[in-house]
Order: sequence, then C-alpha cells, then structure tokens
Amino acid sequence: MSIELKTGGINEFFNSAKETANEIDSGKKVSKKNIVWINTTDLVQILKPERTKIVTFLRGKKEVVFSDLEVEMGRTKASLNNDLKILQKYQLVNVFKRPNPGHGIHKVVSSMIGTEKIIFNAEL
Repeated sequence: MSIELKTGGINEFFNSAKETANEIDSGKKVSKKNIVWINTTDLVQILKPERTKIVTFLRGKKEVVFSDLEVEMGRTKASLNNDLKILQKYQLVNVFKRPNPGHGIHKVVSSMIGTEKIIFNAEL
C-alpha cells in the first residue's frame, strides 16, 4: 500500500469522496485509499531537501529521540521543529513526548509511513 499526497482543496476532496460513493453504490469493489489532500504551497514545502532527508532517515527507524535527530540532520532545534510541524500536518511523521525516568521528558519522532511508498500528484 502507498500513501498518496494530492494537491487540491475542499472541493477536490469532496469530488473524490463522491466518486468513491458512486463506485460503492454501483456495486464496484473499492480498494482502500491512503490519500492526503494538500495545498500546492505546502507540497513545495514538503519537497524541500531538508524535509525529504528527514522522511528518508525515519523510514527505517521505529522512532528517534528529537535530540538524536537534531544531531543526525545537523540542524538547529528551531529549524527541525519547523520541518517536523509541516511533516506532521500531513501525517508523514508523529511527534510526541515520552517520560525519561530520572531525566525528565524526551521528545520523540516516528515515521507515520514506515516503508510505504509516497506518491505525489500535483495539478496546476
């Protein structure tokens, strides 16, 4: 299974949902779809080399402590947080806090896509 990022707004989303509903009504077998609708500006932002590097790095990892990711990517906390915020908005990563016994709390980053293929569809 793959994750498909499609450009478009609310109208495109509802048109897609209507097409799926029509397929169901006509008795066609509908396969599961993992589609995330995204505006064109954010798509360009996701495709920046720094962000694709994060997604690629996380692919083979179950989860990574934020500070380790910061060192691995050679980035500042602020820039890494900005990147993760955009990636999390479109369900490519998950960022959460986990207790670190005796040492406070760790911020942890995990991939939401695992080793799934990501397909980008853009229409202008």
